[in-house]
Amino acid sequence: MALILVRGENNSKLLNAITDMERHGNLTLTTKPKVIDASFADSLVEGILNSKLKTKSNVAIAFFVKEDTTLSIMQVKKIHPPAHVVVVSDEYGAYSKLEYVLNKADNFQGYNSVKAVNDGMIDYKINKKERHIKNDKLNSYTK
Repeated sequence: MALILVRGENNSKLLNAITDMERHGNLTLTTKPKVIDASFADSLVEGILNSKLKTKSNVAIAFFVKEDTTLSIMQVKKIHPPAHVVVVSDEYGAYSKLEYVLNKADNFQGYNSVKAVNDGMIDYKINKKERHIKNDKLNSYTK
């Protein structure tokens, strides 16, 4: 599991960045995005990069993804999200600080996952009850 920190100018850019990571980066969020203080996020990123930031962020969020850190970095490099995305490795001291803050943070409002929630097709014909048909071929793109 990788921890991702996203900084941006406004909430709509953060939402677009999350959607881009899910759709085009094929990353799977395991937790809901949590709101982080922007100045705290800026200081964490400055510590990770060992340099001053050119611009300060107005809003920031953080969340965990199912993929490991290396794969997450490679997938984020492929896309160009409209916000600053930092994959925080557990090798940094900022990881434990951010994880601690995430446990107490509020959920980010407005986020809905673009990936399917169910296991496959729904069969409505059997006794008028919903029944999910497990079919690994339908969801093979997520594996």
